[in-house]
Amino acid sequence: MLDIKFVRENPELVKENIRKKFQNAKLPLVDEAIALDAERRQAIADGEALKAERNKLSKANAPLFGQLKKCTDEAKKAELQAQIDANNAAVKASAERMAQMEAKKENAEAALNKIMLVIPQIIDPAVPIGKDDSCNVEVERFGEPKVPDFEIPYHTDIMERFDGIDMDAAGRVSGSGFYYLLGDIARMHEAVLAYGRDFMINKGFTYCIPPFMIHGNVVEGVMSQTDMDGMMYKIEGEDLYLIGTSEHSMIGRYIGQILPETALPQTLTSYSPCFRKEKGAHGIEERGIYRIHQFEKQEMIVVCKAEESKDWYEKLWRFSVELFRSLDIPVRQLECCSGDLADLKCRSCDIEAWSPRQQKYFEVCSCSNLGDAQARRLKIRYKDENGKMQLCHTLNNTCVAPPRMLIALLENNLQADGSVLIPKALQPYMGGTAILRPKH
Repeated sequence: MLDIKFVRENPELVKENIRKKFQNAKLPLVDEAIALDAERRQAIADGEALKAERNKLSKANAPLFGQLKKCTDEAKKAELQAQIDANNAAVKASAERMAQMEAKKENAEAALNKIMLVIPQIIDPAVPIGKDDSCNVEVERFGEPKVPDFEIPYHTDIMERFDGIDMDAAGRVSGSGFYYLLGDIARMHEAVLAYGRDFMINKGFTYCIPPFMIHGNVVEGVMSQTDMDGMMYKIEGEDLYLIGTSEHSMIGRYIGQILPETALPQTLTSYSPCFRKEKGAHGIEERGIYRIHQFEKQEMIVVCKAEESKDWYEKLWRFSVELFRSLDIPVRQLECCSGDLADLKCRSCDIEAWSPRQQKYFEVCSCSNLGDAQARRLKIRYKDENGKMQLCHTLNNTCVAPPRMLIALLENNLQADGSVLIPKALQPYMGGTAILRPKH
């Protein structure tokens, strides 16, 4: 969400940003926002003028009442009373016009706010320009992708060899997009989460378990309406939504807060289940657990000063690379292009893990710098050293999301005999187990 003052003073820059995101249908919104802002400001100015006029008229009556009280001349008394009545009528008329101006201001503000929620954030100059995710740019690879000389089964087939997944039962209980994890595969799932948690704690992040349901105003503050409609599950009859990621409630934690400058940056790593409507997009395989309605995730969250956010963006995605490489999984960084960038984001990149079965990379982490967009919506601020109020910047990144992480772990550590090697870093979280052997 942009500052309306910035839009008013830089309309062509805002329009050019919209063009870079290939959202030309939104171009008229810039002029509409500026017009509504002018209408709102004029209503405020008119209201203030009417208030001054009303106060002047009210004050003018005081001496007239004094004169009326002392006056003995009936003609003069009638004249004074007429002046008082005229002033009272003018005060009433001013009050009515003030109410009209207030209504006009509120209507303009509501319409303006609706538009400002849709105009996209200004993208970082480093963002590559492109229409969709096919234009995302590979920046760097970490680790050597390998393809073994034996066939790697589909990930659910690998799990079934360990009696580790039951999607049929989940379908009967909950429908498509759900699963049961069992035995060693369930243990691996929990081990990955615990390893990700401790990895981030060792980086100095504070561990947190947030609420898994949040109010509608928080949802509106942390994501765009399009994302909200496409992702969030609403609790019927209540002002509550199931979170799609812990970022939602973690950033919401600071709603309306003025943080001490000395408390920044806030660096948190949070665990949560995640609930999403989405199913089927971007050409990702739909069978198995690539894209599901429920999963668990360890997240990274940073709330910082504006001048710190670019450095934190670099740190966060590099943490993901370090974590995956510590588990011997080859990855690459993919910079998201302008057309693939969500409207609240200034910059975003994906960390993709190597799939030996598909012989290509697939997304396992998403790192984003949202600038002051969420902070502006949620009024998350701090006072600088001069006592001036400043908006914070917010960032988030996936630490580990076990459904995707499990796929990467299983495929990259599968042996020809069907066993799966456990990376050394993960073994303490698996009770010292170094290898999993299939049941059949």
